[in-house]
Amino acid sequence: MHVNSPMPLASPEAAGMSGAALARIDAHLKQNYIDAGRFPGTQLLIYRRGQIVHRAVQGLADVERQIAIKDDTIFRIYSMTKPITSVAFMMLVEQGLVALDEPVHKYIPEWKDLGVFQAGITPPFMTRPPARPMLIIDLLRHTSGLTYGFQQRTNVDAAYRAQKIGEIEKAGTLQSMIYDLGRIPLEFSPGDAWNYSVSTDVVGYLVEKISGMAFEQFLQRRIFDPLGMVDTGFFVPAAKAHRLAACYAADGKGGMILQDDPTTSSFLSPPSLVSGGGGLCSTAADYLLFCRALLNGGEFGGVRLLGPKTLALMTSNHLPGGRDLTQLSKSLFSEATYAGVGFGLGFSVTIDPAQTMIPGSAGEYAWGGAATTSFWIDPTEQLIAIFMTQLLPSSAYPVRRELRTMVYSAITESNL
Repeated sequence: MHVNSPMPLASPEAAGMSGAALARIDAHLKQNYIDAGRFPGTQLLIYRRGQIVHRAVQGLADVERQIAIKDDTIFRIYSMTKPITSVAFMMLVEQGLVALDEPVHKYIPEWKDLGVFQAGITPPFMTRPPARPMLIIDLLRHTSGLTYGFQQRTNVDAAYRAQKIGEIEKAGTLQSMIYDLGRIPLEFSPGDAWNYSVSTDVVGYLVEKISGMAFEQFLQRRIFDPLGMVDTGFFVPAAKAHRLAACYAADGKGGMILQDDPTTSSFLSPPSLVSGGGGLCSTAADYLLFCRALLNGGEFGGVRLLGPKTLALMTSNHLPGGRDLTQLSKSLFSEATYAGVGFGLGFSVTIDPAQTMIPGSAGEYAWGGAATTSFWIDPTEQLIAIFMTQLLPSSAYPVRRELRTMVYSAITESNL
């Protein structure tokens, strides 16, 4: 028996949505992704005006063993960990323990002299001093100059791959990652560009250092336990192992191959590196509790994570000059489209829906994970959408764009 039992399903029409249009989404996913052999199975949860109006599970959690996806299937949410880590950090900001405009080297002294890459293929690289120090806010909005090795764009991310920094299969510890990053130059001077990176892993390290509590314990005590997120954590305990989905990889031919067997997965035991950037497993029901707290101005069920003004700050566009990602991104990979989309403190933020060419609202915020999980929250429409599957990489198919289009087209009464 789970503490987090599913909410009852409400009539879509009572919440200003079309049940027939929502059913079309299920048919689309089944025909184009599950029956086509692209995805093993899917879970979709739509919440609007205080009620769950659509909850659908289709296909398999484990193709090899023919185990169906259920409401309580546990997924690797990868980078959907980032918003949770960012909220945890902002809880410390609210306590007056740290400020966004402080230099990162105040807390990581060994990074004080980090240079910006100029030339070289292995250490020691040729570097130049940054125009300004890396600030805490640079970590939260991915303007830090850090990167991910899988970008495969520069000699810097090649150095990340050599040290196995930010890999899907985590290596080392948070402390060893901080040490290794201190020996590799920055891609660019902090604030000059946006680049998807291990920045949020560093945020997790800072949560640990500033709070004096292990990062995973902080999340458990301050977020998961209070909200009743009973199935969210950095590993899946033995008693729940049968609920962990298999993870697949797109084979480049419209099919998929097994990437992580749930019976032998590294997610079945506590990791040595607790990744605030991509380490969590969760369920759609658990993640909805977190999203409901955000949609409700930082509070849910009598539990306040953040004040509404802090949340408003987090979900504003923080890219320098008010620009969008097309104007500032150096990244070859991201969990968001770029045009009309900025970045806040842990989320992508829609600035101008017309530029995205997808229905939506200004102020909508979102993110996704490497295995094609995703969520978005639209305060204007009082809408939350959570999508779960397990297929790497998330860029294999345009399913997020399709879901946004179809979910918004199901709205019959707009709050605008």
